[in-house]
Parts: sequence; structure tokens; C-alpha cells
Amino acid sequence: MQGSSEKICDTRFLLRNIENRLLSYGNESARLDARCILGLVLGRDNPVLPHEDIDNLSEYQTQYLEEILSRRINGEPISRIRGWREFWSLRFSISPDTLDPRPDSEILVEAAYNWLSARYPDEQKMRARAPYCLDIGTGSGCLLLALISELPFVTGLGTDLSRNAIQLARQNALNLGLALRAKFKQHDFHDDFFGHTKFDLVLLNPPYIPTKEIDNLSREVRFFEPRLALDGGVDGLNCWRQILPKIVAILKPSSTVFAEIGNGQEEAVSEIARSANLSVFKRFNDLSGVVRCLQFVRKI
Repeated sequence: MQGSSEKICDTRFLLRNIENRLLSYGNESARLDARCILGLVLGRDNPVLPHEDIDNLSEYQTQYLEEILSRRINGEPISRIRGWREFWSLRFSISPDTLDPRPDSEILVEAAYNWLSARYPDEQKMRARAPYCLDIGTGSGCLLLALISELPFVTGLGTDLSRNAIQLARQNALNLGLALRAKFKQHDFHDDFFGHTKFDLVLLNPPYIPTKEIDNLSREVRFFEPRLALDGGVDGLNCWRQILPKIVAILKPSSTVFAEIGNGQEEAVSEIARSANLSVFKRFNDLSGVVRCLQFVRKI
């Protein structure tokens, strides 16, 4: 027993040391990060809890711990270090070419799911109509894939300017068993959308942060999120001016759009939409109570 006990690590002590090092650099989530980091060192997806018995770290594991700690101290998010994020209770691989999915963006999925469920209240009707969705600026594919994972007769297309993002979204679709219902295509939203193709629902989460505000964002965002997916131009509205006028042409008469907007952009984006023959039908608040999602419909 004596020999085996010497192999057991003092987990609380180790976690406390990791936490204190993170705290010394101003990390506001040091306790959870410490548990996640130790889990990564042990080759686990889940965090290590203080009451767990684990073996003493090997020399390799100790070096790996130092490497991960250094990356986190420099601001790299845990999700970036491990290469995936849970979103809508699904696991999505992420990369430097994709945004790290945020809980607030689940509002778009919930709103779209509720709209489709109300419009097609029974499975037979949904199967017959087979709603077709478009996700503009799809990134990891999280919005589209989360939505169709809940609705077995819905299909969709995700577009993104980044070829690497498209490849990753395809892999996420494959990993989630959704590759037959979700397709992905490289596309620049400066260009027109796909000729005569019409969509029942559009998801839209474009770059909307004003250029001058990006340098004031947290290190986690400004150094580790793709600038292409953040920068909305001088006033943060460039993408809205480019995309919204083109969306009307690909909507069926009874279609709808769910768009994520930046803090305080509600009125400006709504005005651009009105000029593009779209009306704001509904607003949705994020977890902080800020209007984060607008639902548009075509003007009658």
C-alpha cells in the first residue's frame, strides 16, 4: 500500500498551484481553467475535480502542463487550446479560421427552431415541405448544424469566405452525422447569392464590430479570433449594407431571417433592413438582456 500511495498526486495542491499562477496574471476564471488544464494534461475532455485521485505527473506531462499554462496566461482560450467548443450540447471543432461559438449565439438557433416548429407543427408536413436553410458566414457550421440536429427533415447550406472554415464545417457535419443534410460552399457575400435558389430560413452572423473597437476587446478575442469574422468596417455596418439588400432575392414570400447583431446596433441595422424591403418582425435578448438577434420578414 505504501508503494502505491506514493504514486498518488495531491490533486487539491496541484490544482491550487495552477489556479494561483493563473490568478497572478489576472485570469478571472482561474479555478475552472485550472481544472480544465489539468484534464488536458491527463488526456481528458472533462475537468479534473479536487477530490479525484490521480497519479503523479510524468516528466512529459509536467512539461505539457507548463506549455498549456503559458498559452493560457498569454490569453489563449481553453477552447482554442483543446480545439473544440460545446455549443447547443454538441461538440464542434474550431480553428484559427473560425469564431469560437458563444452561448449568446444559441439564441439564433432557439429562435429559428421555434419558428420552424410552429410553421411545420407535425412531422408529416415538415417532411413534405423539407425546409431549406441558408447560414451566411457559417464558420464552424455551429448555427446550421445545431438547428438541423433538432429537425430531421430540414436541410441547409452554409457559406463562408474562408476555404479552411468550409472544410472544418464539413468535418463537423460528418462528425455529427449530418453531412447528408448540410452542405457547405465557399462564397463571398459581396457576390450575389446562387441565382434562382430560394430559402425558407436564413441565419446570419456577419462581422459587425467597428474596426476601431477591435483593439479594445479582450486578448482572448483580439488575438485568437479571426479578424475577418470580426471587422465590420468603420461603423460595424458594412456587412449589413452589403448582405441585406441581396437577401430579399433568395427568400420565399413567407421566409424569414434571423440575424445576430452587435450591442446597440438594433436601430441602425433595422433601418438598413427597411431600405432593403425587410421588416423587423421580432427581437430577441441575449443572456445579458441586450437585443442580440433580429428576425426579419419581407415587406408585404
